[in-house]
Amino acid sequence: MSFFSAKRHNHLQYKICVSGAAQTGHCGEGAMEEAKKLGREIAKQGAILVTGATTGFPLWTAIGAKEAGGISVGLSPASIEREHVEVYGLPLDYMDLIIYTGSGYSGRNLLLTRSSDAVIIGCGRVGTINEFTIAFEDGKYLGILEGPWLTDEIIKDIMVKGHRQSDRVIFDSDSKRLVSRILASLEKEKAKGYRFYSNPDYNRLRPGKDSEPIL
Repeated sequence: MSFFSAKRHNHLQYKICVSGAAQTGHCGEGAMEEAKKLGREIAKQGAILVTGATTGFPLWTAIGAKEAGGISVGLSPASIEREHVEVYGLPLDYMDLIIYTGSGYSGRNLLLTRSSDAVIIGCGRVGTINEFTIAFEDGKYLGILEGPWLTDEIIKDIMVKGHRQSDRVIFDSDSKRLVSRILASLEKEKAKGYRFYSNPDYNRLRPGKDSEPIL
């Protein structure tokens, strides 16, 4: 493939959202390097990184992606650059494109997960759990990076105590293997030729739900 063709067809690359804590004091030793490693793997394996355009774990992932020559896109809760920097205190570095959603944190989280093909969870806090539950309910593939933090254990507990298990949630302590497993799952689903995104409740609750999916 020529350089021109590759640039023309970036939209064909999978978009992998990385969700994680903006404040990382609880993430444990080595969290920064684990995040950078994850970003590098996303870039090396040919996907585009999508984050919430924030500090901490997502920013470290963006640094790793850019170190590996990848593409990094951020979705900001702010409506303009000045609000992004001065009100939210968020960075501009290590992102090729920042989309200003004007939706605040909770609205941004919905747009962030739905605009991505899959979501990988690192060290996180409440906002990360919010992004996990949105993506889980939407049936997205979710990668849970196990590390020197408690987020993976919290998610396991939520799934058990919430009486909801899913084979679309993949746990792994190795970022290279986790990204590879997520991309393989996306390729397998793509081969089925399934529909564009629609509200999963519609297909689950509609009359005659055992018939073919709505296209």
